[in-house]
Amino acid sequence: MYKAKAYSAASATSPLAADTIQRRNPTDRDVQIEILFCGVCHSDLHYSRDEWHAIMPAVYPCVPGHEIVGRVTNVGSGVTKFKQGDRVGVGCLVDSDHTCPNCRAGLEQFCPNQVLTYGSPDRHKTAAVTYGGYSESVVVDEGFVLHIPANLNLSAAAPLLCAGITTYSPMRHWGVTEGKKVGVVGLGGLGHMGVKFAHAFGAHTVVFTTSPNKKDDALRLGADEVVVSRNADEMQKHAGSFDFILDCVAAEHDINAYINLLTRDGNITLVGAPDKPLPVSAFGLIMGRRSLSGSPIGSIAETQEMLNFCGEHNITSDVEVIPIQKINEAYARMIKQDVKYRFSIDMASLKSE
Repeated sequence: MYKAKAYSAASATSPLAADTIQRRNPTDRDVQIEILFCGVCHSDLHYSRDEWHAIMPAVYPCVPGHEIVGRVTNVGSGVTKFKQGDRVGVGCLVDSDHTCPNCRAGLEQFCPNQVLTYGSPDRHKTAAVTYGGYSESVVVDEGFVLHIPANLNLSAAAPLLCAGITTYSPMRHWGVTEGKKVGVVGLGGLGHMGVKFAHAFGAHTVVFTTSPNKKDDALRLGADEVVVSRNADEMQKHAGSFDFILDCVAAEHDINAYINLLTRDGNITLVGAPDKPLPVSAFGLIMGRRSLSGSPIGSIAETQEMLNFCGEHNITSDVEVIPIQKINEAYARMIKQDVKYRFSIDMASLKSE
């Protein structure tokens, strides 16, 4: 094992601070990565403050971060997909059981024994739980490491490993293509990626927002139309016309207003996660044979597909790059939605700790 600099939270009420953690030496299947940038996801904040205790109790010290990009510094003797110097990424998963029906189907994101990048029991016994990307380096099984296209800016590519695949995967699953009409609800860290993907797929893209002042930005990102969702007349104009709607809102909102915008056999997929259940009118679904679903991240193969697609279409996240020393300030700003649209940590700043 070796020591690595990191930023960790010591408790649910502690700010993140400089720390030193243990990392394992690479086995014959492992890739050792120097982390260059790490995106900041709302999940990082929830976990570090133990706000998801019922589903994912935090273990302290915790090191968040699952939007990791960097450079390969060492590979195990059995590694065939990567070599020293490669630009690589690591997302929300670092392992799975490889044997369950989901893994055999190539859908590791549904594995009941998946190992999350942070907060999962560490099978290698390096620590009690896995440590994430707010660190100078990480060691990961090559099967969970991804190639980053050479033309993508690494700081802006980091959020693709979570925000990117979270929005790309349901669009691919529900057949978003040219000629489809697609809605994106909420223009934040997830929503702005949804707009970029829907536009790149060739769909007629409509952004729904409660903030009229976001119209120009939505159009810049690739939206064809912007609807202020509080305007009943604007909403009514689109009734029964959407093939697919991506709902990125993590707060309470009227899901039925969007279900009514779906065409026959249309689908609305939740990728935002409100704290409280959303009341759903059965008739809104029944009368149009519409469907309501949810979606997490994608598989490793689909994540690589997404990254390749981003390389072909020059898609990255809109980021504000920060030093690790400003992570607590970034969390406070994230709660206020004071970022367009994701924070990306320059991990070179960790060298001064």
